[in-house]
Amino acid sequence: EDIEIYEPGFREKKAFEYVAYYKPRGIITHTPQKKEQDIRAVSGHPDLFPLGRLDKDSEGLIVLTNDGRVTERLLHPRFSHEKEYVISINTPLTGQMKDALVRGVTSDGERLTLKKLEVLDPATISIILTEGKKHQVRRMLESVGVHVTRLVRVRIMNIHLGSLKEGESRELKGPARKSFLREIGLPNG
Repeated sequence: EDIEIYEPGFREKKAFEYVAYYKPRGIITHTPQKKEQDIRAVSGHPDLFPLGRLDKDSEGLIVLTNDGRVTERLLHPRFSHEKEYVISINTPLTGQMKDALVRGVTSDGERLTLKKLEVLDPATISIILTEGKKHQVRRMLESVGVHVTRLVRVRIMNIHLGSLKEGESRELKGPARKSFLREIGLPNG
């Protein structure tokens, strides 16, 4: 769908864009401070803004867009959209640690829960969240005594990181775009 932008003496139709971007570690998604690199400056898409956040020390999939309609629909917990992370950890999870994480933990007075936890190998796990509280994965793991050495978001809803490498992007188009918009409640895009 196109939107009409009206400015004094100026009229332009602008198409909505949706881009899957692999945010490298060390890049800031919002409000960079002095000498920090901003996602809009390094992504090659300066006119698009990131949907949600991905910590400076984390990497992986983030969706960039110029469509303000999708922000709340993607980010608000009541919509329960899945986000999947593959996490490298410094110590294997014990059964007791897994049970605590699956039940949910409290960190800084806040209840943190996950939808699914899978052990991929002793040093790697996968976690699926449907909410996105600040530093949620790291805080959950730290609450059971586990340190994250690498955190990569590999999926947001039906959008997968796929073969993207750090700093690369791909436009969501065709069936992927239609499916994404339908899942967030915008069937006509």
